[in-house]
Amino acid sequence: MSSPRPLAVTVNDVARLAGVSVATAARALGNYGSVSSRSRESVESAAAELGYRPNMVARCMITKTTHTVGVILSDIENPFFIRALRGITDRLAESGYDVLLANSDEDPDKEHRALQLMAARQVDGLIVVPTEASERAALAELIEGGLPVVLLDRRLDGLDADSVGLRNRRAAKEATEHLVKAGHRRIALITGATPDQQDELLNLDKAGLKRIEARTFGTRTAGYREALDDSGIDFDPRYLPAYGFRLDDACAATLALMALPTPPTAILTLDSVLTLGVLRGLTQAGLKCPDDCSIVGFDDAEWAEVVNPPITVMSQPALELGVEAADRLLRRMQGDSLKPEAIRLGATLVERRSVAAPPR
Repeated sequence: MSSPRPLAVTVNDVARLAGVSVATAARALGNYGSVSSRSRESVESAAAELGYRPNMVARCMITKTTHTVGVILSDIENPFFIRALRGITDRLAESGYDVLLANSDEDPDKEHRALQLMAARQVDGLIVVPTEASERAALAELIEGGLPVVLLDRRLDGLDADSVGLRNRRAAKEATEHLVKAGHRRIALITGATPDQQDELLNLDKAGLKRIEARTFGTRTAGYREALDDSGIDFDPRYLPAYGFRLDDACAATLALMALPTPPTAILTLDSVLTLGVLRGLTQAGLKCPDDCSIVGFDDAEWAEVVNPPITVMSQPALELGVEAADRLLRRMQGDSLKPEAIRLGATLVERRSVAAPPR
């Protein structure tokens, strides 16, 4: 009877069958160093015959990489980030990287713990959607330690890292102008900002030049304010509520807006979750879109074109943003040392039936 095959095939076994040194077999199996094509073919053939499976721990120790990338999202329930994550994972998988995912839930403490986790897992690179109150020191320490980092959707001044996002100010201005062209002058903006951030929103200068860092609501509010100013419409702080970024928060904000003595005739929302909240709020108030209030929302969620009426949106290239972030990180992990860039993609206005002339 033949002797049983060992439970674990080693590099030594592969080297012996291939007729090469253990060092050559290790380089060929680990895909590092210099190996002749003939030796590589012999090693790969022997590995296939023996059913060799690489020891990933040993490989990481040799190559100093884990072939793992960390991704920290701010709100994993948001469809925009889900689509961006798809772009990230697909692109990284093509290059042999796995993704370790964490969700900060817009909480800087959770973000800090996620950064610690990624560092402990020795990820090769990091893609982060920073919270509004991101702890720059923790991110800066990782970057200074040589970890490639790319910021997604938002940027943080003072960090030596690439950022990939949308031309937010331009997109918000275009969305607001679309409502103005339809005849609206009482236009509300639901940003997703929390009550403790409202003073920052209300204290933007007249032209909207000041930016609130990290969260995109700062630059989008600037675009909204600029469109109002260009159209000769006085800014009304009552139309800029700050209840929070959840669906129920947007619903509550809508109910408060529509209870005003002069309610808005149109509402612009800054993501699809907020848009759903506005629709729920109008329904609870016994009002209809667009008969009583027009709506334009950021992000073309799958449901946006099948509800009644279909929602006019600023469509964001979420998948493309994810791919671009992954591409940028891959270049950094491969040694690209050029100056960090702020990469911005455009949004597209998709007109449907949620915008009409203001009610009399």
